[in-house]
Amino acid sequence: MKTRSAKAKGRRLQNRIVQMLSEAFPQWHPDDIRPAIMGESGADIKLSPAAQQQCPWAIEAKNQERVNLWKAYAQAEAHAREKSNTEPILVVSKNHIKEPLAVVRFSYLIRLLVALHEKNI
Repeated sequence: MKTRSAKAKGRRLQNRIVQMLSEAFPQWHPDDIRPAIMGESGADIKLSPAAQQQCPWAIEAKNQERVNLWKAYAQAEAHAREKSNTEPILVVSKNHIKEPLAVVRFSYLIRLLVALHEKNI
């Protein structure tokens, strides 16, 4: 795959993530979330300080047919270390997949589930 095609494929996933998060958090202003510009350092999804307070995430997006999950997650962890109290999240997809997958630490998933359960009590 040519570099240009690979970047376009990555951009499509970033845009999809932004769209999904914007729908999930309709209170966010369009300036609160945006895809990173290709070549821009840091996480692939840029959140404003206000959005980061609600969702302290460093999102790394990989739209590839074969992904080394450990290497890609390590990249998300590196971006999370750049900002304190930020949780690394890896979003992966490939051609002909309807729904991207998210890779998070299991301990973080448990914290989210406990918080959700306590909120519904």
